[in-house]
Amino acid sequence: MELEIAQSTPTAAGIAKFVQAHYGLGEVIESEFLRRSFNQVYRLGFADGRRVVARLSAERPRGDPNVMFEAAALEHLARAGCRVSRCLPAANGEIAVQVPLPEGSRALMLFEHLDGEFTGDSAEDIRAFAQGLATLHVAGETYEGPGSAYSLDLDYLLLRPLQGLLRAPTMTAELRPQFEQLGERLHADISALGALRQVLCHGDAHGNNNFIVRNAQEQCEAVFFDFDETGPGYLAYELAVYPWLLHPRTTDGVLSDKAKTQWKHFISAYREARPVADNDLAAVPRFMAVRQFWMLGENAGRVPVWGSQAMPTSVLRRQLAMLRAWEKLELPQ
Repeated sequence: MELEIAQSTPTAAGIAKFVQAHYGLGEVIESEFLRRSFNQVYRLGFADGRRVVARLSAERPRGDPNVMFEAAALEHLARAGCRVSRCLPAANGEIAVQVPLPEGSRALMLFEHLDGEFTGDSAEDIRAFAQGLATLHVAGETYEGPGSAYSLDLDYLLLRPLQGLLRAPTMTAELRPQFEQLGERLHADISALGALRQVLCHGDAHGNNNFIVRNAQEQCEAVFFDFDETGPGYLAYELAVYPWLLHPRTTDGVLSDKAKTQWKHFISAYREARPVADNDLAAVPRFMAVRQFWMLGENAGRVPVWGSQAMPTSVLRRQLAMLRAWEKLELPQ
């Protein structure tokens, strides 16, 4: 009897052999498994001293990875002068190579390796991060490459994740309508704000998908990577991801004075580089809740890999109470 596999985890050595066979980069002499999250990420070192990052895409609720758009967007941003980790094509010119695995084939992509430290708490780090993000958005305005498979709209960010959450095995008949009503109210609140600005979103810009480095003039700059969630979408959502990370995940949580200061540094620095309309700024707290719905939907989609108790009913109850509190969430401007 052949068992069905949800997701296997190739070793770093296995990925190294596969990359050596399919990319014209020479011998791989070192390999390291960096992390397992929605994807599996590896660092590889070659005999000539070059290092790369390999990302093995996982099955996601949204569908297949957005490889053509991601690679084209990264190339466009790099040519526009943005500091990003570009995609490295395989020996046959393909953007992604399909890796045969027990659960089926999965896309592997290689990216330029970056060095640096994640965005810290200092005003200097946060300023570099915010202004680097603004630079990405300005450059994205002239993108004319392949279209994205996904748009970061309310269907993608809220409605579809909500449906995935409602199907979670730990969801109850008591909680289901309450989550539905919360999602409907959130959708209505955002729709009432009118037309909101669209940008080419990084999609996951929370300060840990970039490094802060010093340039030749010893000034801080942000270098960005992990564009797996990239696509056209709401500026307000893109700006909401950072304060979403800062906000405590408790039912009675409030932003600390430190977090408020960090948010003020961030939004002030962004607005110095690129204007933000009042309705886009007003939408940011609502999109923090959207981000949480998106994350819950993603987690529900990972139940076959992580197990149902990665999202127990007790956690869902706390999430419901927290999201109710976030309906009145405000950020200092």
